[in-house]
Amino acid sequence: MTTLAVVIPAFNEESGIEEVIQRVLNVRPALENLNIGLEFLVVDDGSRDRTCAIVGKYRDVRLIQHLKNRGYGAAIKTGFRHATGDYLAFLDADGTYPPESLPELCAVAMQEKADLVVGSRMSGAASQMPVTRRIGNFAFASLLSLIGNVPVRDSASGMRVLRRDALERLYPLPDGLEFTPAMSTRAIHENLKIVEVPIAYSERMGRSKLSVVRDGYRFTNAIVWTALGYNPVRILGLTSLAILCVAALIGLYIVALRLSGVTALNAGQVYAVFLATVLTVVGLSLFLLGTMFNYLVALFHKRPVRQGLFGKPIFDPSLDHHFGWMGCVSAAAGIGLSVGALVLSLNGWEITRLWLYQLVGAMLVIIGIQLGTAWIVMRVLEGLAMRENETRRDLSDAEPENIRVPSEGGPSVQVQI
Repeated sequence: MTTLAVVIPAFNEESGIEEVIQRVLNVRPALENLNIGLEFLVVDDGSRDRTCAIVGKYRDVRLIQHLKNRGYGAAIKTGFRHATGDYLAFLDADGTYPPESLPELCAVAMQEKADLVVGSRMSGAASQMPVTRRIGNFAFASLLSLIGNVPVRDSASGMRVLRRDALERLYPLPDGLEFTPAMSTRAIHENLKIVEVPIAYSERMGRSKLSVVRDGYRFTNAIVWTALGYNPVRILGLTSLAILCVAALIGLYIVALRLSGVTALNAGQVYAVFLATVLTVVGLSLFLLGTMFNYLVALFHKRPVRQGLFGKPIFDPSLDHHFGWMGCVSAAAGIGLSVGALVLSLNGWEITRLWLYQLVGAMLVIIGIQLGTAWIVMRVLEGLAMRENETRRDLSDAEPENIRVPSEGGPSVQVQI
């Protein structure tokens, strides 16, 4: 029989823990109808109230205690470490999540062979979630959808069912409340099969421990930094794209001024030129940094990263393989433009007519140097990433088709390769 281990982290939950325990135990018959046994663990995370005493009354519940408060995620990981079930589940001790949905989540996990089933509070089921938290959860889900290039409805749900053998690919995970968005982010980038199932959501019993500002920052931080460990160019590239778009708009404004005959700029226009120059360098630097980081990530994971800026694996023929000649062209164009402006100045043109050409020329040279340097670094990193596979190929016993090896005892054969 398949076993489901249900883990409930609890910290000062005396007002609601008993009802939640009863509700979890009441779903045992429904689980047995699916040929699933129930293993039930409550991890007390250093409570200072009667939580432990209440849990201790139930013989069917295994109580594990932290001597001091270590955090929501740490309590769940302790429960997973002590559980023996084939499937692992967790939900909060405050009555917000419906234990009655556990059989449905388990059925989906088995039928669809999913690695992770998320009870989604944002998929249309009845919900008592406060407006501020609903907006926050929508923002987190949107951010993860953008970064992961996969549609997500609820990135921070505290009710999930997952396969035990998926833990190795999901870990490490943080100890705090950001445990759930970090899990969703890592699951996406590890190519695990995720299914979201609508669940009802109730207002919690007792006072909420969630801080909108502090925990909102932690959630965002967890999503971004976890994703950076898999596909840096997706985040840094999209950021650089936004920055370069702003720089391009300012640049078009400056060019329009010049074409209209304006040669002397006022203070605001000079600042606009400065801002466009800085944004261009920063935007390009972020993009190149992201692409180089992707090769470092590939070295660590020993496999091509899952996606690039627009969803392509990094070892596909892509833009970064053209950085070399693009850098040469950019630098040559910049040098040509600067030399041309110098020649014109020597022939009597005033600097007010030539400053834009000099500025553009300098920018093109800088861009060319950046592209060329990045191309060299990425080719070295790509070679290092491919080294293990190429070594294994060279040491392989398999011979290429165009080489004929004589049988034992036969005449020697010279082979030209």
